[in-house]
Amino acid sequence: MTVWTKRVVLPADQPAISIKEQLTAWQVPRRIRGNFRMGRRILLNGVYQPTSTRLKPGDVLDMTWLPADFEVADSHYVPDASQPLDVLFENDDLIVVNKRKGVKTHPNSPGEDGTMMNFAQAYLAEQGKSAYMVHRLDGDTTGALIIAKNPYVVPMLNQMLRDKTIKRTYLAWVCGNITATSGTIDAPIGDNPVDSRTRTVNGPNARPAVTYWHKVHTVYQNTLVRLALATGRTHQIRLHMKHLGYPLVGDPLYNPDSNYSDGLLLHAAAIQLPIPFTNDVKSVGAPLPPTFPRNLRK
Repeated sequence: MTVWTKRVVLPADQPAISIKEQLTAWQVPRRIRGNFRMGRRILLNGVYQPTSTRLKPGDVLDMTWLPADFEVADSHYVPDASQPLDVLFENDDLIVVNKRKGVKTHPNSPGEDGTMMNFAQAYLAEQGKSAYMVHRLDGDTTGALIIAKNPYVVPMLNQMLRDKTIKRTYLAWVCGNITATSGTIDAPIGDNPVDSRTRTVNGPNARPAVTYWHKVHTVYQNTLVRLALATGRTHQIRLHMKHLGYPLVGDPLYNPDSNYSDGLLLHAAAIQLPIPFTNDVKSVGAPLPPTFPRNLRK
């Protein structure tokens, strides 16, 4: 049976909190905290202690996860080494990669390859590890993508995404000259009963969606904007900017009349990421690809 282990040496500025409080601060899910306690699978300095025990600098915590701790413990992506992985940041638990244009984040059927998760699986296999999906980017979107190396950090990272402690910044070219300098789009996103490929504002099953945007500059009749998300709905940036009246350049779904031949111009430019099991926050930037112009004159 596969098990996963993690050893953490607590830092010099470790606060005097309990084991339970530390696990909670690390975003370890409640169910797994309970499993640790009942299975005595968390050790303090080599010995099981009640989770009410206070921690101090230099203490060593050893944690063990079992497959039963996860809804999906195994990674079934087919390794594909046909394209190199552009790794922007890496530690023991995760990688941040620079996603290419036109490449899907994950396969849609068993045995499929040619996606970022397949490339990551091949890369991590050399370390004896596997790739686990944390979030996704649309096929034509480029930029920073987090991929986990084990199943135990996935729920932690997912909670960080829900809590907005992982902050993602995007760049996009939109059609039109935006005169305002910044703004907020607060428009629920739901299904499109006419076209299942797209979403619509206030459509069926709508969920809250908020996007913040800031104008960078305008070149001719196109504007470069910097965007941040308070929520993470499918096609949120693409739909919200269309709703504002400034659809993305080259967007085949929400701006089919765009005559830009190089496709959607949306780039996940940066991620600010709390590093699991530490007090550190890492900012990771993704260089612009050659397909993303700095000055759009078309």
